[in-house]
Amino acid sequence: MELSEVTSRRVLLGLGAFALAALAAGDAEAGRRARTGVAHSRARAVIPHVNVPTPAPPVPTPIPTPIPPRAEPVHRLQDLRPDAPANAIALTIDDGPQPEWTPKMLDLLAEHDVKATFSLIGIQVKEFPRLAQRIVAAGHELCNHTMHHPIPFNELSAKRVTNEIAEAHARIADVTGITPKFFRSPGGAWSKRILHIAAEGGMQPIDWDVDPRDWSRPGTAHITRSMLGCRAGAILLCHDGGGDRSETIKALHTVIPKLKARGLSFIPL
Repeated sequence: MELSEVTSRRVLLGLGAFALAALAAGDAEAGRRARTGVAHSRARAVIPHVNVPTPAPPVPTPIPTPIPPRAEPVHRLQDLRPDAPANAIALTIDDGPQPEWTPKMLDLLAEHDVKATFSLIGIQVKEFPRLAQRIVAAGHELCNHTMHHPIPFNELSAKRVTNEIAEAHARIADVTGITPKFFRSPGGAWSKRILHIAAEGGMQPIDWDVDPRDWSRPGTAHITRSMLGCRAGAILLCHDGGGDRSETIKALHTVIPKLKARGLSFIPL
């Protein structure tokens, strides 16, 4: 992992013992780079010393506090936030950040004054850190969606599940300064083990109530019809990553104002 050493170690250790495997993987990668860079290090040794200003220490990332594991993931907004307004719904957006569709999604949400929850994939955050930072700057909530989005997630070994969650958690926190409070399992595949590991990292497990299956590109009309079928308290699922999301963007331009006209209010998780 190419994370800030101080920050990433603090976050991973804060996640509990299960994160040690991910930390070890990062150390192994660092060792590999160090071994392959020996020749370069020797070459640099003959360069005269130049005074370089000491960089400012990294801003400490909050260490997550473990929470009691849930027996099942959250499907409805009131199951997570009993104090949420009666007319509230939550829009969740998965599989980004993605350089073409995430900016369009952010522009759309800003146009309609909607705050959403973005389920981020760690490898995407690594590749497009500025987009992850833009999501936070716009006031949206973050959710851990694993490092590589492997499917079926609930059939992986305990070690792989642990690494996927812990590494993504550290990556998101290091890039954005935000430690995710939520976790979404790829494909909505859950197990007791996954629920337990998420709770160790201080994350609530988030599923959904309305799924238009926009990732399969079923057509703008299908996505629109499915999302308009929601009711108060719903958690809606859609995507800004994983492929061509033009149908999703077009549908949301219709869905958001129509749901607002029905008196529903969008809030982040």
